[in-house]
Formats: sequence, structure tokens, C-alpha cells
Amino acid sequence: METDTITNVCSHCDRAIPFSNIDLHYAHCSRNLERCKICGDMVPIKLADEHYSNTHAPVECSLCSETMEREILAKHRGENCSQRIVTCDFCEFPLPAIDLAEHQEVCGNRTELCHLCHRYIRLRERYNHEISCNGIGDTSVASSRNERSAERAERDPVPRRHQPPPEYSRKRLLVTIAITGIAVLLGSFFFQRKPEGSQVVLDNGIIEVTISKPEGSVTGIKYHDVENLLLVGNNVTDRGYWDVVWSIPGQAKGPKRTKGSLDRLEGTNFTVITENEEQVEISFTREYDPSLKYTILPLNIDKRFIMLRDSSGFYTYAIYEHKEDFPAFELDNTRVVFKLNEDLFRNMAISDTRQRRMPLNKDREPPRGERLAYPEAVRLVDPVEPEFKGEVDDKYEYSIESKDNVVHGWMSSEPSIGFWQINPSNEFRSAGPLKQFIASHVGPTNLAVFHSTHYIGIDLIVKIGQGEYWKKVYGPIFYYINSQPSSALLWEDAKKQSTSESEKWPYDFPASEDFTKSNQRGSVSGKLQVRNISNDHTEVSAASGAYVGLAAPGNVGSWQFESKRYQFWTKANADGSFSIPNVVPGDYNIYGFLHGFIGDYQYHTVISVKEGENKNLGEIVYDPPRNGSTIWEIGIPDRTAAEFYIPDPNPKYINKLYINDKANKFRQYGLWERYAELYPDSDLVFTVGVSKYADDWYYAQNTRKKDNNTYEGTTWQIKFALDKVHEGTYTLMLSLATANAATLEVRINDPKSSPLFSTGQIGHDNTIARHGIHGIYRLYAVNIPSIQLLEGENTIFLTQTEDKSPFQGIMYDYIRLELPSN
Repeated sequence: METDTITNVCSHCDRAIPFSNIDLHYAHCSRNLERCKICGDMVPIKLADEHYSNTHAPVECSLCSETMEREILAKHRGENCSQRIVTCDFCEFPLPAIDLAEHQEVCGNRTELCHLCHRYIRLRERYNHEISCNGIGDTSVASSRNERSAERAERDPVPRRHQPPPEYSRKRLLVTIAITGIAVLLGSFFFQRKPEGSQVVLDNGIIEVTISKPEGSVTGIKYHDVENLLLVGNNVTDRGYWDVVWSIPGQAKGPKRTKGSLDRLEGTNFTVITENEEQVEISFTREYDPSLKYTILPLNIDKRFIMLRDSSGFYTYAIYEHKEDFPAFELDNTRVVFKLNEDLFRNMAISDTRQRRMPLNKDREPPRGERLAYPEAVRLVDPVEPEFKGEVDDKYEYSIESKDNVVHGWMSSEPSIGFWQINPSNEFRSAGPLKQFIASHVGPTNLAVFHSTHYIGIDLIVKIGQGEYWKKVYGPIFYYINSQPSSALLWEDAKKQSTSESEKWPYDFPASEDFTKSNQRGSVSGKLQVRNISNDHTEVSAASGAYVGLAAPGNVGSWQFESKRYQFWTKANADGSFSIPNVVPGDYNIYGFLHGFIGDYQYHTVISVKEGENKNLGEIVYDPPRNGSTIWEIGIPDRTAAEFYIPDPNPKYINKLYINDKANKFRQYGLWERYAELYPDSDLVFTVGVSKYADDWYYAQNTRKKDNNTYEGTTWQIKFALDKVHEGTYTLMLSLATANAATLEVRINDPKSSPLFSTGQIGHDNTIARHGIHGIYRLYAVNIPSIQLLEGENTIFLTQTEDKSPFQGIMYDYIRLELPSN
């Protein structure tokens, strides 16, 4: 009998172990594992405390603060918690369970007119009355509310506001902050408050937004006859919220940074900031106490919500403040999240061409979903609806560049309504116009991400030091709810609304002094020209279509990593003229880049923008990097790899949205595996003058997967001929669109020689895995001594040496070989 089939029971963990491995197993097991005294599971010794905290430690209900065992928390919140949200039987108003009886005692005594007998009936008696009503009543009786309505009509015959649709209940027609309790009429606003533990309601007769108090989590959004647009199956703290992922400096070592701590930014104090006939603004704040050290995020938080009269939506923004006596910390991510009603919202729209019906969240869970190379990517093997079978769902397939992140959201077909996030400005987002952000995805989830490290990596982490004062306003952004006869009209209406919001930027209604109003801002203008040196002449021409921006003073291209302050970008006109309006006062550098030219422009003189000032720079000239005339070039200098060969996806791993969409073909899952299928034994060879970059230059130089599920680096060759070798130094311009844990080495004519140039390991962009086509832009000028070149045939070897993962590699933007400058 084979010894591998004989097992012994480990005396430490009670598992059956092959006889041949028992000694080695016991040594490892007894040294690294211990049995949990509560559940009996074997857990790593170093994680024992974490296991207890996450599994067995008593937890506090976030609603009522009662402490209990973790196993009964869900049942407590759903059935027993005194602060759980329930609905009034009479008005369907959501409120804490502890207040229901008191509320219904008052609410049930309210009256409504019976349209059969024309009598006013108490709500608590309405059901029995409707059964017995014979339609006979005293039609001469009029209520005081009708008299008041008539008086108002005489005083003000012209309506001052849009009327809601006929089917909408007329119970709440004014902006309100409403809680059960004593009501006070202020002008034309109905205002109610309640003691601790209650909720706040903003209601302008079009939409009604319910927010927990003092936490500031959005628990409900009512529109027309739909009681809640949010995912009611979720806990009230997990429907609409702000959050931050943060870390303690020095906790994460190396490029594989561990995920930081998640903070939902729950407020501890609620304040009404503004209340008048035109708007309501409310604030949820949390003050940091330095004595708490790292037990909580070291920031002062002020979350704001605004509702305007006659507006089919609401605004939110937040102010983050770090004072000098707060400890240092690192901010990885901050955003606003809305999780929508899955029974309603099935159609997602990100752009004119990126719209589709989405699968259900449950389709991602096993056994309906099969996890692929990383948790976000799931193949739908047995979805509830067969139309999605075989597709891959991955939130990164729906990423969007900041410059295009204007409006996105979800649509319901029955009823036909839309939920849209509208971004009137991107000045508060990190890393400039090309930074890619996650947007809407399966859930249905809608994200407003202001800062994240996606497609850039740890280089974009916001690092706030001890003794550093920092304050930033994120937003306001607008959440727009609309109703139209079709999805197409919903989308067009949302785009129209986004244009309207952008034209109103910067808004004049936010009350915070930290939000810089229009009259407090300045502007910068000028004309950008580009010096174009071709093989036979030099000319200066207009930088038509160039991106021109203001960001914190730094180095060439440093705007790609800037995240603490604001950035302001525009596109130059056909003549190169540009105007950047509404700039927050401060010191900036001018940055720019232009399609068709390598490198980055920087106006090195620091520009001080002052309130009310228009600073005109006149004509400024960009000199793109160049040392000599072009011998040959591969690609288009556009900061992406989109012009190169992108393979068809494996039919097993498709997203149907992109099957016939050439512009977004790169968003398909698993393209990194196609390289080994195209080049199983050897690597790419590109012959100048014969090969075509659109057909023969693969879009990503990633690793090759081998038969034993390991990976190896790859070496690409560029073959070219020289009629004559000129004395001097040739220049190889390497423009990279992205890199991820990659090392690029350059050799000339001898693949076994020492590299002429090496980047060293660069990049944490992870663009290959996340279906991107660019990340951080990098430019290298490689000097090639003429003695290394030959008259006749030459070969440049480009070797990507890293080999631990399928996602290591680079994407080229553009490659050019130049003659010596003389």
C-alpha cells in the first residue's frame, strides 16, 4: 500500500494528514495555529485576536447602542431594535420603532375627505368607513384647510412653484425637515424636530429624502409613488453614505499595500444650517479629539445635504479638516455610495454608448457565479435570467475617465424613472482629467469617487503629516431623479440637467464659507503654441485641442499624482487660446499635453491666482522633447495604447456590451491570457516598414503564462535597417501608457548583452487587470551610441523581466528612433 494513502490524525488540529507528511505538518501546525476556545476552529495564532473580534466579541448595535452577541445582531436589527425603521400605517412615514405608537396615536386622528360622501374621516377609521360608505354626506361642510387654500389663492393667484404630477400625493408639497413631534410653520416651510435617535426628512413635494440623525446616512428616497428608491433589504446604514479608507503611516510595507480601515463618517452632531423658502441645508459633523489617537480617523468631518425648491433632486458635499495637532494619516479612498432598489433599477448608463441591462447581485454569488482571477471578476454560470449566462461581470469594466465623469446612473422601466449622479465640476477630484474612476456597477450601486488609487497605485495616496494643516471641500454633487416615457428620454433628460448644473458652477447656494463662491475666484487665460520640429524644418503652430490645467506647483507631469488640492482644466481652442475660469485663489503651475506630441508641458513660473483677478499669460510655447530627426516611429503619441492590436476576448469570458464596440474592446476580461495564445513559444517581432502597429504590435507587453501555471518575462524585437550610421548619439524615445510592477530593459543587436538601459521596477497602475488602456504616463529617452548600430539590419530588444503575475507588464504609447542631434 502507498504510504500517501495512510493517514494519521494530528494531535493538535484533529485533521487527517498523510502519514508521510505528519511530522512536517505537526511542526508547522503546533507552531502557527491554535484552537478557538469558543467555536473550536483552528486559527492562525497571530490572527487569534482578530478572529475573536470579528467572530465572537460582543458588538454594539449602531442604531440603539445595545451590546449583544454578533450572531443575533442581524435579527435584533430586523425585529427587536427600538431604533429600527418602521412605517406608519396611516401616512407610510418611516420612523424609529420606539416612536411608532406615539406617532400613530396622533397620525391616526388626522382626517381626509371621503370623495363619496364628502365627509372628513379619521385615518384610523378610514378602512371601515370605505366598506360601509353609501355616498351620502353633508356636502355643505368645508374644512378650514380648504378655506385657507381659497384665501391663499386670492392673495397669490399666480402659482409660485411647479405642481407635482397628478398621481403624486399632495400630503407634502413644501420643503420640510419632518419628524414626528411638534410641528412649526415657518413661512412656507413645515419644520419638525425630534429628540435624539430620530431621522431628518427633506421634502420639497417632488422628492423626499430621509437621513439618519446624527449619523447622516441616507436611509430612504421617495419619488412619486415609489416609497424608497434605495435597497430596503440593507441595513439603514448601508444604503446611502459617505466613506473613507485610511491608514496609519508605516503600517503598509512595500508595493502590496494592505487595505486600510473603512470609516463610514457617521456624524455625532446634527445642525440645521439654512432654512428659508428657497432651500434647506443641514449638516452632520464629527469633531476629532487628539487624545483618541488612531482609534478613529484623525479628521474633522462636516457632511452637508441641500434641497432646493422645485428641484427634482438633492446636493451633497463634505469638508475634511486636519489640524496641526492631529496625528499623521494616509487617505486611500473617499466617495459617496448609493445602493439602489434592485427590483426597480436594472438598466445602467455611463455614456451614450455604454448602456445596458445589468445582472442581479445574487448572480455573482456561488453557485450562480464563478470567481475568476480576482474577487471583482465573476463569470455568471447560472444567473437568474438566462440572457446573462456566460458573461463576465466586473466593476472595472465600467470605469470612466474624470473628464468624462459628468453624469451616470440607473434607470427603471416600470415605473420609468432614473437615478443620476451629476458632477458639475471635477476640480475636487484627484489626479487630473485622465484619472480613471469606478462609477456605477452591479448592485445596483452608484459611486461618486473623489479620490482613489485605482489605475495609479500607492503613489496617489494622500499623505497628511503630523503638524500639517489640510482642508478640502469635496463636492457639491447633485443627485437627480427624473421621470420620462422611455430609457432614451431619461438619459437625454439627465444629460440636459448635467449641462444645466455645470453652467451654474460654482454654485451660489452652499452655506459653508469653505466652499469658494464665484465672486471669490479668479481666472487664467493665454494662448498655447507648440514648436514642431520635423525632419526638414521647424514651425510654431497652435496647440489646438490641448489640455491645459492648473495644479499645485511641482515637476513636469506631477499633476498626475496631485491629490491634496484642487485642479482646473480646459481644452484649448483651434487657435490655441484657452481660458480657465472659476479658479480657487492660490499658487499654481500651468500644465498641458497635446495629442500627437510626446511629453508634458509645464509653465515653470508659479502663478498666484487672486480673488476677482483674470491673469492673462499671453502666448506660451511648448517644446516637445526631441534630440534629432525621426528615423521611424511606432504608434500615436496620445498617452494610451488604444491604437495597437487588441485581441478578441476568449468567448468564454465576454461582456456583451463590448462585443461590437471597437473603441472599448480593451475592457473585455482576460485579454492578458491571449498573448500566450498568440505567441506560445516566441515573442513579438516588429519589422519597421513592413509591420503595421494596428495589426502587429500587441497592446500590452505582459508576462507569458506557461504550462505549469507559472509566468515568464517577454522580449519584443524591433527590426530596422540603416543605410548609414552617423557619428554621435541616437535617441530612442519610449513613451509608456502604463506600467505595473514591471522592469523594462533595452538592448541593441545583442540580446545577451548587458542592458543599455533599464527602468528599474516601475508602476503600481494595475491597468492590465482592470481592463484599462492607460494609467500613469511615463517618458524615457534612451541614448544609443552610434558604435552600437550597424549599417544594414539592426534589432532593438525590449525585455520586460518581471514574471510573478499575469498582470505585470507595460503598455506602450509611442516609440520613436531619432538621429543624432548633429
